[in-house]
Parts: sequence; C-alpha cells; structure tokens
Amino acid sequence: MELMQFDVLVIGSGAAGLTCALNLAQHFKVGVISKADLSAGSTSWAQGGIAAVLEPGDTFESHIEDTMVAGAGLNHRDIVEFVVENAPAAIERLAEIGVPFNAGGTERWHLTREGGHSHRRIVHVDDATGWAVQQALEKAAAASPNITLLPDRVGIDLVTSRHGERYSGDGHVWGVYALDRATGRVETLTARATVLATGGAGRTYLFSTAPRGATGDGIAMAWRAGCRVANMEFMQFHPTCLYNLEVKNFLITEAVRGEGGHLKLPPGVPGGGERFMPRFDSRAELAPRDIVARAIDHEIKRLGLDYVHLDISHREPEFVKHHFPNIYEKLLGLGIDMTKEPIPVVPAQHYTCGGVVIDRDGKTDLPGLYAAGEVSHSGLHGANRLASNSLLECFVFGEAAAKHITANWDGLASPPAIRAWDESRVTDSDEEVVIKQNWTEIRRFMWNYVGIVRTTKRLERAQHRIKLLTGEVEDFYGHFRVTPDLIELRNLLTAADLIVRSALRRHESRGLHYTLDYPQPSPVAEDTVLIP
Repeated sequence: MELMQFDVLVIGSGAAGLTCALNLAQHFKVGVISKADLSAGSTSWAQGGIAAVLEPGDTFESHIEDTMVAGAGLNHRDIVEFVVENAPAAIERLAEIGVPFNAGGTERWHLTREGGHSHRRIVHVDDATGWAVQQALEKAAAASPNITLLPDRVGIDLVTSRHGERYSGDGHVWGVYALDRATGRVETLTARATVLATGGAGRTYLFSTAPRGATGDGIAMAWRAGCRVANMEFMQFHPTCLYNLEVKNFLITEAVRGEGGHLKLPPGVPGGGERFMPRFDSRAELAPRDIVARAIDHEIKRLGLDYVHLDISHREPEFVKHHFPNIYEKLLGLGIDMTKEPIPVVPAQHYTCGGVVIDRDGKTDLPGLYAAGEVSHSGLHGANRLASNSLLECFVFGEAAAKHITANWDGLASPPAIRAWDESRVTDSDEEVVIKQNWTEIRRFMWNYVGIVRTTKRLERAQHRIKLLTGEVEDFYGHFRVTPDLIELRNLLTAADLIVRSALRRHESRGLHYTLDYPQPSPVAEDTVLIP
C-alpha cells in the first residue's frame, strides 16, 4: 500500500482548497488531492461572481445587513462581519494572481447586482467567473514547488487516532485513506494538519446544478470521524436551471434577473405571458433565492407546468450578448435565442448551506482537522446563502485556516505509525447494479420528500427509506472492495440522513426550510446541531 507524507494535506482542489494550499506553500510541503480532474468541482461552475464592497456609496454594514436578511437571522454576525470586511482584500489577491475581472467604465471593475443585494457589488469575469478563478488558482498552484497536486484520488475516511494502536483516542486527524482511480489501490496520505475543502452534497437530489462529484464526501467523512454537523436542512435551490430534456444541470445565473430578466408564466395557461413574482414579494425577481424558488415551485404545481419562463429579450441584444456571452452561446446551440425569446427554467438544488461546524479559524471539533468552503458551516449563510457569497467564503476561510495552521505549527504533532488499510476479508463486487439502483432511489425520494416544500410525513418516509438503504450499503461496503461509486453512495446516504434528521428537528419554516406543518418561523433563531 502506498504511503505519502506531507506537512499539510488539503482534500479538494477548488477555490477553498487551492487558496489554502497557496497560503501554506510559503512555509510547508502541501499535498492537494482531488477525486477527479482538478477542475471538476463546483468552483469551475460558478457563473455569477464574487460579492465585495467596491462601489462608491456601498458599505460593509450594507453587505452585512443584506447577508443577515437573506439568512433569516440565523447567521452568526461576527462571522458575517469577518468575511465581508475581508472581501475587498480577497479580490485584490485574486487579481494579483491573474484573474481577469471585467473592467468598469469610470470604476476599476464592472460590478453587477444580484438578488438580495442592495448595491452593485458583484465582481465577475463575464458569466464564467468560477472557471477563470479556478484556472488562475491551478496555474499558481502548479507553479509552486511546495505543492503536490494529486488528481483522481477518492477520499474514503479520515485517518484518526482511533485507527492506531493504543493512541490517545482524542480523535486527532492525521490525513486520509484514499482510493487511487488509476491503480485501484488504497493509499494512506498523512499530515500534521488536514483541510477539508470537498464542497457540498447537491447530488443527494435528482435535480441539481452541482457537479457530478458533489456527494457530501467531506461532510460524511467528518461526521464518521466525530465532528458536529449543523444546519443541513438548509439546501438552497437555485430558481433558474435550464429546462431541457437533453441538457442537464445548466444554470442560468442570478445576474440575468439582476440585469432586468422577468419571470413569466408560459403561454397557454391562465395569466400566460405575465410576470408572477410581484404577487409573491415586493422585490419581485430580485427577492432572495428561497422566495423565488418557492414562487416558481408554487406556480408549477398550481398550473401543472413543466417550467416557467425567464425573459430578458426586452433588453438590447448587444447588452445581453455582452453580459452573458457563454449562456447566450450555449442556449443558441440548443435553438434558444435569449435576445428574442424567453428561457424555460425550473428550480434545482444549488448549494449546501450547512456542513461541518468550524470556527473563525476554520477549525473543526477534531485536533488537526480544518474545513473551508461549502463543506463547512461557518455561520456566514444562516438559513439561506446570499448570492455570490459562496466563492467569497472559500477565499476568506481558505486563508484563515492556512494562517491558523502556520501560527500554531509547533503545537501540531507529527503523525504516529498508521494502521494500513485492510482488504484481507473483502472481494471484488459483481453487482454494480445495486449501487446504481440505490443511487437513483436516494436522489429521487430526496427530491420528492425533502425538496423545496416539505411535510413531516414526507420527511419520515424519506427517513424510513434511508434506514433500509443504510443496512444494504453497509453490508455491501463490508463485503466488497471499495470503488469510487461505492464510496460516493455511502457518503451520499450519510448526507441524506443528516439532511432529513436536521429537517425533522426544525419545527418552523425559516429561510430555505419550508414545511407545511410549521409554516411560521419560531421567535428564536437557533442552529440545528447534530452530534455524532
């Protein structure tokens, strides 16, 4: 079995992971693993941009207030202040490593506005900001002699002191067991500090804008190792995913509505062609995502629709092409000219607002383990993430974790002898169909029972299915050699369980969690914290 040793191990190669690695590489040898290609994570998919106070007249207090309003009062204000106040500096560092943000007219950068924001504060690279950021970070990481990039490694479980022989049992994390896709062998990667930057759990749902690999791996690994997990019931559904039977998961950025796009009922139904968002919220299309997603869900169910329309064809064609070149070209290839006709859209799961509990330094409950980005619950997002705060969180907490590791390096012990991965009692599986069947079943019942609008009865049905499947998957896992699909299925099921358990414990409707059994918010806003 392979054994690789680093000073610090980063699990995940997106914005949070590479930001952390680049900050650590000034002093330490850093290993960065990715379970597929380095660019396969959610960062590359981010269209809209990064929120920061850069416009004259805008203030930190305004950005903080917008974040708190979107989060339905569940945000941790000290964390919101910390992130917002560090945003402009984060943008500067990205510009320094070569992210080509769109230039403004009289101002340095062009800023757009998105739902829930009271000012224009979204810095962007056309409508493909995430891709530009990912490429710049990868280039910088590849150029660093202290960073080793290891794609195609699928994390199985964290290496903790309980895997050793007669160690303290304090749950100290020493790295990760990971499956090398190329060789099929399990490797042990050890380090004095380990950083989870594995993204969210969007693929627990049938319809999601998240990439294929968003199966809640880091959340599940941390939970099994002994970390608290919080607010997993708050799964954000993006209001506008392209409805197309041939193309899955193509997101139509929030900025289309920010630049004047209208949501309308399609022709052929009562009120066809009319805007409907003003009936639901005074902010209309600029309301926070949870409100817009529920409104669309309501209209689709009320009228028996497959989709609604997002229409920006009333804006000048050159304006639309200039602001949304990638979306325009993609849609044109599908026979839709967004400068002349509306875009059919439906809601889809988009972001995991809960996750592994961390503090301001990115520390988890376990010694030696940190987390940053969508895998974590920092307190920034509350009950609903404000648009374009997600990449921002990655940069701020990726750097914060690196700073804390650096400042406390002498207190981090070297890994002890680690017990090897044991495959002596397992065989190769000859029933991959079991994995595919269970994967599909999880995603379908999560969509139907734990979606945009919930009830206690639906949640209990989902919980019952999870219990049955958990027995099947654990039996399968115990008897057969691990494969990437089996690892992901196991993590997907753990993530689904955490989402449902959290949702059942919240006896109110707040932010992204809306239940018909408890339609009003409670007087006191409290996190849902699950303890292993």
